[in-house]
Amino acid sequence: MKVGQVIRTFSAKDKRKIVLRTPRWEDLDDFLKLINALVEERADILRNEEVTREEEIDFMARVLSHLEKGEMFYLVAEVDNHVVAVSEISRRSGYENHVGVIGIAIKNGYRDLGIGTEMMKTLEMQARKIGLKVLTLTAFATNKRAIRVYQKVGFMQTGVTPKKYFKDGKYADEIIMTKLLE
Repeated sequence: MKVGQVIRTFSAKDKRKIVLRTPRWEDLDDFLKLINALVEERADILRNEEVTREEEIDFMARVLSHLEKGEMFYLVAEVDNHVVAVSEISRRSGYENHVGVIGIAIKNGYRDLGIGTEMMKTLEMQARKIGLKVLTLTAFATNKRAIRVYQKVGFMQTGVTPKKYFKDGKYADEIIMTKLLE
């Protein structure tokens, strides 16, 4: 898939225009701001330390390379020419070649606007195009908002890893969710 390719546009619940597209090099600063805002917020994500510009350059190079080779699908949500959400599908390998693993992150201030739901629907559409049969994802059990979105688009809880995360002096379970694509 090409970098910067617009997949679709829609209006958020607050009437702002949202562009869903693949990333491009020019998104580097927005990517860096997004991940570091999530870290600062102490959002329910795996990363707990800020990212340097050099680390983000390396990450962006890997993403764009994998995207162009068709090894993964990466999607961003853009509002007013700024990336406010990122998501991806990574295809597993070997006997799991039919399985896609989804990740998604939305910047504070852009949640509850329908962006996550539309991104998930678009990821599923792309997964079907590339022949995936199973989608899976994980979430902090404390991230009720995200879990509701995943359920809304058809994911079912298929497992729990107890005490997977230790954050702010407390353990949190990992919720494993799956959607079978017909």
